[in-house]
Amino acid sequence: MFDKKKPFILTTDDDPGIVLSIATALTREGFETEKALSGEEALRKLAVRRPDALILDINMPGIDGLEVCRRLRMDDRYYDLPILFLTARGTVSDVVVGLDAGADDYVAKPFDIVELVARVRALLRRSGQPPKNGSDILDLGPIMLDSMTYRVTIGGAEIQLTRTEHQLLRYLMEHPNQALSPYRLLEAVWEYPPRTGDPDLVRAHIRNLRAKLENHEAAHGVIRTIHGVGYMVAV
Repeated sequence: MFDKKKPFILTTDDDPGIVLSIATALTREGFETEKALSGEEALRKLAVRRPDALILDINMPGIDGLEVCRRLRMDDRYYDLPILFLTARGTVSDVVVGLDAGADDYVAKPFDIVELVARVRALLRRSGQPPKNGSDILDLGPIMLDSMTYRVTIGGAEIQLTRTEHQLLRYLMEHPNQALSPYRLLEAVWEYPPRTGDPDLVRAHIRNLRAKLENHEAAHGVIRTIHGVGYMVAV
């Protein structure tokens, strides 16, 4: 029987030692865990039971973490699944490609297990948060954002967002015409402590949002870059 009271985390890495250490730490912190040693195994286990969050190594033989993430984001059952990537420290290209594939956050190897557990907890908190202003629908300029479905409507066309894309866009829409720095967004959207986190995390998600929104002429230029400062939704 599954324990519905405990958050269920699936950890995927081709290094058995890493998988075991993560599972042990998460179990000690009160999580229910499952392990997978390949992308193929992760997909099989996801088909049996959806986790509350997925920890996913990028570099694995066979189906790597990027491909697993892309497949999940193309599946309506998993567009909002919180995904945390593990990546080699200092490999900026891996981070950017991983975030472009649809990951919500990342931790670099070798990682501090306390930091990893904290990032998992933050992902889970964000996944359960209702809109802060109490309204499911936010309407601003040409964009209507539905926080129940994580969909944006522009000129009658619906666009599906990931959970983090939705939270980022919502925060920008709740602060229209304000230039928000990457560090403020990391703190507000990702729950990083002040002046910590990687601005590339914000840049990648802004890039993904623009790619989805600006296919529609009415939304072109809505998300602006304020050079030297950050980003804003301009209406």
